[in-house]
Amino acid sequence: MQSDFKSLKELHQYYAVHNSCKLKETATQPVYEIESPSSGILFIGEAPGRNEDLQGRPFVGTAGKFLDELLKTIDLKRDEVYVTNVVKYRPPNNREPNDEEKKACRVWLNSELLFIKPKVIVTLGRHALGKFIPDAHISVDHGESFTHSTGIPVFAMYHPAAALYNPNLKETMKEDFKKLQKFLSENEKKKDANTEKMAEIEDILKL
Repeated sequence: MQSDFKSLKELHQYYAVHNSCKLKETATQPVYEIESPSSGILFIGEAPGRNEDLQGRPFVGTAGKFLDELLKTIDLKRDEVYVTNVVKYRPPNNREPNDEEKKACRVWLNSELLFIKPKVIVTLGRHALGKFIPDAHISVDHGESFTHSTGIPVFAMYHPAAALYNPNLKETMKEDFKKLQKFLSENEKKKDANTEKMAEIEDILKL
């Protein structure tokens, strides 16, 4: 794993070439952000969709617009947070990424996390939640917080796209965002050793 990247753009350009994900054979391009979040908050979904595949940026479609709306309810702007996915290429027909594809993008994602050193990770959907908290279940644990072995706080959320297919989840997500806002406020007040833990390469690589 490379560790001396000068920018996120350089990191993504490197892994866009040096990766074994077969999804790149059918996708238009890799999808990623190139600016670190001023808030230290990282949102992670499962995979890019059609609009993301065409534009090369995550969460720019309908689900992304809903995410933007949810962020506004807790006084956050899109450019203050970082948004990414477990895999960097769109799966054919927007299907879910399989284990092989997630594994192929693992080093890329871990390098991304290592570079950003997020203060909080918000998982969107079961694939992202499963990466960090394997025993958790999104239908039960949404709106709840966990602590990863690295010390990084993890907050579980439904994926915004799920609320578009099931309108009943919209109110659930709005309520969960209120919980997130409270969690972020409480987490900001904590003075502990999380920052040091996040900087340890050995721990980050276990993500």
